[in-house]
Amino acid sequence: MYDASSHALPDPDRHAAFYDGVALRRGIAWVIDTVFVTLLVMLVALVTALTALFILPLVWLAVGFLYRWVTISGRSATWGMRVMSIEFLDRYGQRFDAGTAFVHTLGYS
Repeated sequence: MYDASSHALPDPDRHAAFYDGVALRRGIAWVIDTVFVTLLVMLVALVTALTALFILPLVWLAVGFLYRWVTISGRSATWGMRVMSIEFLDRYGQRFDAGTAFVHTLGYS
């Protein structure tokens, strides 16, 4: 059973200052990540001699999924999140492993 008293993260009700500005930083991180994914998709399109453009939505989805899964499973944060000093932690304060990162990215996608 989960014991809230042994929770490794600050309680949002008691330590609200810890979470100040997270929504704005998360939004900026999302924009940074979108730029990275866009650049990667453009690279894939060039490498495939632009044939990837015929299935661009699938390429975009695959590249975005792989980018998020690999970066989150590596250091529990995408590159945009790292720039903004944000990382995902589970309810015990541990970084995401590959499986948790996969499930999170699947839900996001």
